[in-house]
Amino acid sequence: MFTGIVQELGTVSEFEQRATGARIEIACHDILADLQIGASIAVNGCCLTAVEISERGFISDVAPETLSRTNLSDLRAGSTVNLERPLSVSARLDGHFVLGHVDGTAKLLSLDALGEDNWWLKIQLPPGLDRYVVSKGSIAVDGISLTVASIEGDVVAFTVIPHTHRNTTLGHYQPSARLNIEVDILAKHLEKLTTMRM
Repeated sequence: MFTGIVQELGTVSEFEQRATGARIEIACHDILADLQIGASIAVNGCCLTAVEISERGFISDVAPETLSRTNLSDLRAGSTVNLERPLSVSARLDGHFVLGHVDGTAKLLSLDALGEDNWWLKIQLPPGLDRYVVSKGSIAVDGISLTVASIEGDVVAFTVIPHTHRNTTLGHYQPSARLNIEVDILAKHLEKLTTMRM
């Protein structure tokens, strides 16, 4: 489980497409502290497993389903990615509960400057996810915990503060880029519970 608070920006060293899935090598530094083989790391909000670790970074295998559902298939050597280690039991929950199980990709519509390095981000959700989004609720966007500021149909907007803009991948994207989306897991559980037949 994660929080959506990005801990480091990593750089893709190598992205190897395979017959089934892919293998990705990511250069990083901070999140390597006490990292062990088999540990989980959120990469752009996708929970991946570290299968090899070196002084320069880590390697993960990416399943075909993950490639089809997320923007990891868009990555190439040199791409920048958001990285987060799992939440520890004693840690503060600064963002919201994020599982690292991406629901789909949204289209980046715009990222407009508001002044003083604040930004207005607008994305278009994939079909079927807007029902899980509420004003002032949270969504993980490329693994970043963001608070919903505006909803108009399937278009959702957020205010991005200077720290988030500087320390995540948001400033690296162009309009029409695909962003990984994970909606609130509690909303999905509540929907299932309220629609189940007794």
